[in-house]
Amino acid sequence: MKCRFLLLAFAMVGGLSAATPPAKVTFYRDIAPIVYANCAPCHRPGESGPFSLLSYEDVKHHALQIADVTRTRFMPPWLPEPGHGDFAEERRLTTEQIALIQAWVKQGAPAGSSAHAPAPPKFSSEWQLGPPDLIVHAAQPYQLPPDGGEVFWNFIMPVPVSTVKWVKAIEVRPGTARVFHHANVIVDRSRSARRQETKPGFGFAGMDLSVEEETFDPDGHFLSWKPGSEPVIEPDGMAWRADPGMDLILNVHLRPTGKPETIAPEIGLYFTDKPQTKFPMLVQLEHDLAIDIPPGDKDFLVSDDFRVPIDLNVLTIYPHAHYAGKLMEGYATLPDGTRKWLIRIPNWDLSWQGVYRLKEPMFLPHGTVVSMRYHYDNSADNPRNPSHPPQRMTFGNNATNEMGHLWLQVLPVEEGDQRAILQESLMRQRLDKYPADFSANYNIGDLLLTKGDAAGAIPYFERAATVSPSSVVAATEWGIALLTAGRVPEAEEQFKRALVADPQYTNARFGLASVEAGSGRFEAAASDFQAVLKDRPDDAKATQHYGEVLIMWGDELANSDDPATLDRAVTHYREALAYRPSDADLHTTLGIVLARSHKFNQAQVQFQVALSIDPNFQPARDALAKLQQVTRKLIEK
Repeated sequence: MKCRFLLLAFAMVGGLSAATPPAKVTFYRDIAPIVYANCAPCHRPGESGPFSLLSYEDVKHHALQIADVTRTRFMPPWLPEPGHGDFAEERRLTTEQIALIQAWVKQGAPAGSSAHAPAPPKFSSEWQLGPPDLIVHAAQPYQLPPDGGEVFWNFIMPVPVSTVKWVKAIEVRPGTARVFHHANVIVDRSRSARRQETKPGFGFAGMDLSVEEETFDPDGHFLSWKPGSEPVIEPDGMAWRADPGMDLILNVHLRPTGKPETIAPEIGLYFTDKPQTKFPMLVQLEHDLAIDIPPGDKDFLVSDDFRVPIDLNVLTIYPHAHYAGKLMEGYATLPDGTRKWLIRIPNWDLSWQGVYRLKEPMFLPHGTVVSMRYHYDNSADNPRNPSHPPQRMTFGNNATNEMGHLWLQVLPVEEGDQRAILQESLMRQRLDKYPADFSANYNIGDLLLTKGDAAGAIPYFERAATVSPSSVVAATEWGIALLTAGRVPEAEEQFKRALVADPQYTNARFGLASVEAGSGRFEAAASDFQAVLKDRPDDAKATQHYGEVLIMWGDELANSDDPATLDRAVTHYREALAYRPSDADLHTTLGIVLARSHKFNQAQVQFQVALSIDPNFQPARDALAKLQQVTRKLIEK
């Protein structure tokens, strides 16, 4: 009796089927709808599946194989365990569907009447969402060698927009789908990834990619793609911002095919006129430095926990490990002790990793503890182990290394400074694990500087710049914090350090120009502000400061009695007026210097312009009256 009960329980969870299929199962009536919905998206020409499953002949030819892989739930690939997270787009066969396939194969895979045939699926060889609003490309393709190990490559794709656009969806067209394992899209608004290229336009190698942002603007979207996936359209209010001058980085995982391949992917962007009003964030659990798995260890545990500092909703879940991953669990323990499962994967397979979107947001109140428990098998019994015999595994990006990350896309329930609170809590926990971590130090420094605590931000930026001496962003932000705190010589040193690393880095140039202006080095400041405006002609703050420098430079020269020096002052005032044409005080000052140079007619024009701007501007009235007195005396003589 006990054995019969166990067999029934096993059947109910999918190992066997307790469902009773019809007496006669046919392809067109029973099997085609299953195959077309669950198999054909990948098993068709040009996609990643090794053979096509679009016709009866195709499916019958692979019938035994299909029966085997569906019975064991190896196909269609869906890793999460039922009852441990309710996900949209779930690609899992029901026990009834599996029973139908088994019965059909046992009955000899009959076709049945084509009158029962559903319409075969239509797949566009073009864009799935229709023509994109914008298509971006890499400057150069990547030449994948015919053999060797897996390749991780980054394509830099400029986004040629002149105004802010709101992106509701992206679609990746790989060009050569069979070589792609997966791809991620990273938004790089500061174009910092370009500094990793050895040759402009050719991209660069690497898997664990992060970009340096100049302001607090944390990542909030999983922009990922894998063969057979459908584009995700963000709900209203969740579109992300595309800025003029930004890049997209396509981070791809490639597998050689035995012959040379030219990889030239492209990304389609779909815009909406509904701007972003909801601002999700990505929360990462990990403990990478704890990964040191001895050979032969069949159950190595990596864990991490994070206490949620605000009320939030979980929208999407993305687990990640490499080939030794086995059992992967993510769950939340509420303040009352209740456990909510985020995800549980009992048989991890890197080949089928994915981003899992919840059907409904999961509410986690303030004080909830989110936990990650990942188990690894580095023994010879693990068929996916990349090393034979097993070797020691440590953290790293290569296939023979391991990783363990649990990413959550979350949305704060309340508006205001909730994202900053969450970001600071995440970064401080990271610093507890990794005191020398660049991103944690930099982000806390950025948050403190944004709050107005420049003195508190300085040591964090200093540590970030020490950890990454080549980071122009860290050096520049350190300089801004020092300048804000009044430590001007030290600030200048950091701006110059950044410009040595990247002479084109405009933010550092702006900071240096500000230091020079404050120190009375007007000629140098004017030159550097001009360089800023050449790169960012619409920068209102740089325009204002450049005008102020020209005025201060003119004021300094205007104290002279030398006619040539006064002419230089006039030149600077006139140039400043191009940036501040409605400044009555500047017109008046220029008029006074012209009068001192005995250019009375020109001076009178400036006073009159000043009064046309502000009829009640008394300095212009006084200067004009005095000029009229002087000119009358000259006439009388």
